[in-house]
Amino acid sequence: MSNYYDVIVAGGSISGLLAARELASANNSVAVLEEDAEIGTPQHCGGLVSVEGLKRLRVVPGRSVIECKIREARVHSPSSSFVIDSNNQNVISVDRRFLDKQIALQAQRLGAEIRTRCSVRWASEEKQVFESNNTGSIKTVRTSDGEFRCKYLIDARGVASVVQKRRGGVLQSAQYEVYASWIRAEIVEIDFDIDKYPGFFAWIIPVDDGVGRVGVAGRGINPADAINSFMNSRGKGYSIVRKVYAPIWVSGPIEDFIINNTIIVGDAAGQTKPTTAGGIYSCGMGGILAGRAITNAIQRNEVQALFEYQKSWLGMFKAEFDKMLLARRILERIDNRTLDQIFDSVSDSSLRDLTIEGNFDFHSSSLTKVLGTKQGLMLMKAMLGNEIRRLWS
Repeated sequence: MSNYYDVIVAGGSISGLLAARELASANNSVAVLEEDAEIGTPQHCGGLVSVEGLKRLRVVPGRSVIECKIREARVHSPSSSFVIDSNNQNVISVDRRFLDKQIALQAQRLGAEIRTRCSVRWASEEKQVFESNNTGSIKTVRTSDGEFRCKYLIDARGVASVVQKRRGGVLQSAQYEVYASWIRAEIVEIDFDIDKYPGFFAWIIPVDDGVGRVGVAGRGINPADAINSFMNSRGKGYSIVRKVYAPIWVSGPIEDFIINNTIIVGDAAGQTKPTTAGGIYSCGMGGILAGRAITNAIQRNEVQALFEYQKSWLGMFKAEFDKMLLARRILERIDNRTLDQIFDSVSDSSLRDLTIEGNFDFHSSSLTKVLGTKQGLMLMKAMLGNEIRRLWS
């Protein structure tokens, strides 16, 4: 095995693997260095994605990847609820372990090298971790498996990378894989409660009848206590088969995706949705666009070509993420009384519109349909009452 590559990818995330696939398809030499023992583990992701989103990532999921199709979402506030028919949105629950392995196999078959149990060692934020040779164009990357050299480095290490720089954009979360009689196949459940999950919610994502992923996230919560309380509220007949605790990023993209010859993708670039922290599609496109830009930079021998990546990603997602960040700011300011008023204002006609025209990959359009003109006015009234209560308290 060589220790020199055109590109080294630090992290075997979906964004890093898709970047490697894109680069290898253009005959660039590329190595993916994953610190864990296995691609796809541990599974932090809820695993919801649209079939259309996977098609745009050029992934046709195998049988082992698809868990179930999502027929409806039941959304609850403390005193109200509504149901969204999601049949037309073609949303599926996927096993991220198998999905990531499928993409890794695509990349490997095109020539990418994948190494597990190989972690990139970063010295500090102040000191350069990568040392240039005499030409100034080759990076030396120190890892647990020795030193590697490359022209470009992709940082796909996940949320841990961005947390080191901007801790304020992180929420604590827990997700358990559970056997429970109250999990129903094809039905996602989302519970909003500002007191229990400030700034976020609890969720149930089915794998099959009686099997699924249960999670909670929120600002300043103890995720273990919160998730145990949530599951107990559903009924005590459950068994936990896996526990994962991980921070999630909800503050939108970082300012710079490119720093010198290092290209940042996926969670590390803040490409997860501010509303749900989901990112299979948005992070996956980050990897694909980064791979294309790096290929152009290599072929043209022109570093400036790297900036096509950030421009293209922002062109696809910035407007959507700006709207989701606005929704997040509202969620972080309201109380449960206001939340119930918003839920009570959702009309049957707006839910029918959402059923017909909703878009899972771009949540703001769905939010606009749920909160139409009349509902928007009621939201403003509820928000005004919320602000008065905040000032009074």
